[in-house]
Amino acid sequence: MAVFDSFDPWDPAFVADPYPAYAELRARGRVLYYEPTDQWLVPHHADVSALLRDRRLGRTYVHRFTHEEFGRTPPPPEHEPFHTLNDHGMLDLEPPDHTRIRRLVSKAFTPRTVERLKPYVRSLADVLVGDLVAAGGGDLLTDVAEPLPVAVIAEMLGIPESDRAPLRPWSADICGMYELNPSEETAARAVRASLEFSEYLRTLIAARRKTPGDDLVSALIAAHDEDDRLTEQEMVSTCALLLNAGHEATVNTTVNGWWALFRDPAQLAALRADHSLVPTAVEELMRYDTPLQLFERWVLDEIEIDGTTIPRGAEVAMLFGSANHDPAVFTAPDRLDLARRDNPHISFSAGIHYCIGAPLARIELAASMTALLEHAPTLRPTAEPERTPNFVIRGLKGLAVEV
Repeated sequence: MAVFDSFDPWDPAFVADPYPAYAELRARGRVLYYEPTDQWLVPHHADVSALLRDRRLGRTYVHRFTHEEFGRTPPPPEHEPFHTLNDHGMLDLEPPDHTRIRRLVSKAFTPRTVERLKPYVRSLADVLVGDLVAAGGGDLLTDVAEPLPVAVIAEMLGIPESDRAPLRPWSADICGMYELNPSEETAARAVRASLEFSEYLRTLIAARRKTPGDDLVSALIAAHDEDDRLTEQEMVSTCALLLNAGHEATVNTTVNGWWALFRDPAQLAALRADHSLVPTAVEELMRYDTPLQLFERWVLDEIEIDGTTIPRGAEVAMLFGSANHDPAVFTAPDRLDLARRDNPHISFSAGIHYCIGAPLARIELAASMTALLEHAPTLRPTAEPERTPNFVIRGLKGLAVEV
């Protein structure tokens, strides 16, 4: 168990740089039991990729078992508002409900819809970066990284600009529950945010029922196939999921990525000299410092990994950050290589839960990067940023820059 001395999700030193600990885990084996979280850690790319597609695992188990049958304790009653909001979104559902909801969302979230957003995304990125340049600098997190994807997904959902201020705080509080062993204080914040966000979304949905618009909420309401129709709670949960998942990874990839670039002057210089590197740079930055480090699955039916049997009722923690640094898949994985072509990273997950917003995230990341390269070619940090204390969702508290 000595290897776990370095794998400590609550240690600031580990959070600052978990990748050496991942290398130790990969050397130790293909699956390792971690008692502090009662989870089986899976650190290798091939295993993570396979398990994400394995239907013997699921994001939930309540479609097949009661809590008691599965050997698990039901969540505390006081956490119910969070679980009601979270558990009715497609990310935490399995077929057939997942299939029904994803099919419906896909109808409203078409490639044509995303492509149509490109000019809006690019224009907004130019405005945000222009304001940053005019001010001589600022916080890349709050001035560019956050407002861009939040505005885009809010625009898609039809949330008026005047209502958007609480969206990011609500999301941050709800996402706190995705960390390992969240505290009661974290849970209380998530419950409060879930109640407030749900109330707002119910009001928005009611308004769109009366007066439909050209937005995703109206499109979901207008679904005519009775077999696909969402319940009111599924509608609320879907909108919340699209908002939360629609910006968290993009925000953190932006600041993690630019901080990585600032620490690698040669790669940054190459990017500034050749903007055609932007598409591969986006993929490499998502791999190099993965925004979502860990993704969990329940074992619905017993599985075996490298001779180790993992029983039904256990929880598997797939280490995305480790998989994205696996030397069996990536040449020199700890080196930032913006021209890397062979890059099968799993930052967008895989299988039926593959990120439905991946094309939009790529557009947003490319737009903000291009705008910063074009309008702020001398951008540089003014201070070493402080990491958020979170392990699962990896980001910075801010990134002070000047032009």
